[in-house]
Amino acid sequence: MAEVITTADASSSFRSALSQPSIIPSNLPLLSAFLAFALAQFLKLFTTWYKEKRWDSRRMLGSGGMPSSHSATVTALATAIGFQEGAGHPAFAIAVVMACVVMYDASGVRLHAGRQAELLNQIVCELPPEHPVSNCRPLRDSLGHTPLQVVAGGILGCVIAFLMKSSS
Repeated sequence: MAEVITTADASSSFRSALSQPSIIPSNLPLLSAFLAFALAQFLKLFTTWYKEKRWDSRRMLGSGGMPSSHSATVTALATAIGFQEGAGHPAFAIAVVMACVVMYDASGVRLHAGRQAELLNQIVCELPPEHPVSNCRPLRDSLGHTPLQVVAGGILGCVIAFLMKSSS
């Protein structure tokens, strides 16, 4: 016996096909955070060129520099959660607290650790060549961010979350 498909069956199967998970996730906060991170890292190429008049592609993978990708990421996440869930939602509170901790760490602890690494590298350079530490690889000194870099990253994150919300 031949099977007959009614319009209700066809529209039902079409709706179930649309509800299947897509390859691209539709999680607005997650996408906003990833996009803010990627854009902040990309912008470091141009801010390094503006400041040092040289192109340095390693800046796209490194920490430190303008704007802070850490700040951009956490503020985009918190802002997108605020847009999606509302400011009274517990997820928004968690994201804001996390953003504050990350930004404080970037401009406080990590910035000072980078400055200490810079001083230690200078001390090691002044050691005589026969000293056992004189042949050590230099410490990374671009670890943290200035307050301006943190604020710039925060603004970038908010703008990205707003644009992502507006486009969806």
